[in-house]
Amino acid sequence: QVQLVESGGGLVQAGGSLRLSCAASERTFNSHAMGWFRQAPGKEREFVAGITWSGLRTSYVDSVKGRFSISRDNAKNTVYLQMNSLKPEDTAVYYCAADRGRGTVVSTIASEYDYWGQGTQVTVSS
Repeated sequence: QVQLVESGGGLVQAGGSLRLSCAASERTFNSHAMGWFRQAPGKEREFVAGITWSGLRTSYVDSVKGRFSISRDNAKNTVYLQMNSLKPEDTAVYYCAADRGRGTVVSTIASEYDYWGQGTQVTVSS
């Protein structure tokens, strides 16, 4: 069982930056591909970014390409989401997720992730 705890959310002005962190409890963290999803009020949860277990492959939703960067430190059991040039439309609860242990493929589908954090609020003011 992988437990995930996100941190780093907050209130920021448009154009600003935030770095989200997701700490995992399990020693086998490095066998999981990891993803960041977000959910805005009244909207469905959407894939934002993902990374394979090795960190060699990443994937992003088009709306964040060039602004967000996902990375991981397997020695610290932590995955990060660096968010730059933030826009009001980035406002959402951001969730960290771990896949079922495939590790080598980044899925954009929420149902293919078995473990989820509690979420952290990101609010971007205009």
